[in-house]
Amino acid sequence: MELIIKNGTVVTAKETYLADVGVAGGKIVAIAEKLEDPEARVIDATGKYVMPGIIDGHVHLALPFGGTVSADDFSSGTKAAAFGGVTTIVDFAIQMKGESLADAIARRRAEADGKVCIDYGLHVGITDAREEVLREIPEVISNGCPTFKLFMTYDAFVVDDGTLLSIIEKTTDSGGMVGVHAENHKIIGYLTARLLSEGKTAPQYHAVSRPDWCEAEATSRAIRLAEAVGGKLYIFHLTCSRALDEVVAGRERGMPVYAETCPQYLLLTADCYLEPDFGGAKYVMSPPLRTAFDNEALWKGLRDGYLQVVGSDHCPFTMEQKKLGLGDFTKIPNGAPGVETTLPLLYSEGVLKGRISLNRMVEVLSTNPACLFGLPNKGSLAVGYDADIVIFDPDKEVVLSYQDLHMCTDYSPYEGLRVKGYPVTTISRGRVIVENGIFTGDFTHGRFVARRLPQF
Repeated sequence: MELIIKNGTVVTAKETYLADVGVAGGKIVAIAEKLEDPEARVIDATGKYVMPGIIDGHVHLALPFGGTVSADDFSSGTKAAAFGGVTTIVDFAIQMKGESLADAIARRRAEADGKVCIDYGLHVGITDAREEVLREIPEVISNGCPTFKLFMTYDAFVVDDGTLLSIIEKTTDSGGMVGVHAENHKIIGYLTARLLSEGKTAPQYHAVSRPDWCEAEATSRAIRLAEAVGGKLYIFHLTCSRALDEVVAGRERGMPVYAETCPQYLLLTADCYLEPDFGGAKYVMSPPLRTAFDNEALWKGLRDGYLQVVGSDHCPFTMEQKKLGLGDFTKIPNGAPGVETTLPLLYSEGVLKGRISLNRMVEVLSTNPACLFGLPNKGSLAVGYDADIVIFDPDKEVVLSYQDLHMCTDYSPYEGLRVKGYPVTTISRGRVIVENGIFTGDFTHGRFVARRLPQF
């Protein structure tokens, strides 16, 4: 063995127990009560949790949006992820108008390969569904990108219902899965025009222009369309009780619909948009923040199994970039930093407050994303799996501040929040890449992972 993690408490989606974990060749090769090998490096994890690395299935690195580009590139973004215990991300290859899907993937891989310290995959964003593009879908799936994102809003990306239906059908028949950004585009346009005509331009009106019923309607519509053709469906960044009700109803009808939420929708509310001096712009994201009632409904949805995944939707912009929307909330770049803080937030605010169990946290951050996104050798601690491991100190207390975090922004949505429990060591395929606050990885270690969905 090359590495032994000794005396830790192993935590999986199903079990919690004391054991040593042995690693060789980038894989977990042994889990036992006592492992010994004089040639192995030993990490003492006494008093700490040893968990599968986090799989963040929703990040946007170097994303062109709103006349600018998200502030983290693949190097800075994966480094920040590693400090947060994340060992795999799934980003997006969003098709440009006139571009093939294969070219979109190749373009995105050229931006990432050789510049990532952890493993990554790509969802494919279809924005120009020409007939020849639809014919590409089976090959794209067989080449390791089996998940697609379709936008039910945004002028540059939106697809109509007929296109959505046809892509769900084509993707399902080829062994893939469609995910949606679910908001009603026409309603957003109508409400936005009315607000601007009334001179309501401040950040707070971003949320007013995208009400919860607008998200719920689009969620219901997407589920019904998928149901009509026997397709699977994934809902990205679900924010509210009303949209969750639609997911619950679909699942209770036997529909294979899966949904993700994010820490910001569990912990923050639309009151943040009232922060003075344009501070509310920090929280402009789509869909927007909701209410405390919605926060608690989502925690319950996680606990009860109706929400299967927590992703960060990491899409960071600096305040200077946010100021593109001074005087017009529609021009504020949408997104916030989060890839580094998901794990400590979910533990401190979820597990320690009794909202979800420790095992459920591992399930929604690691095991379920591995299954839903087609990463069969990741997401759990078991012999033969990739040695993607996070050592987590449940007693370490940290006051979150952008000055101490590694994401390329000059603010944190959680600035000043004290969390208890923090990742201290991150291991990617057997290599220690973060240890005791020091980055020890390099940007040639991470690799593109070709994924294949299970038949669930």
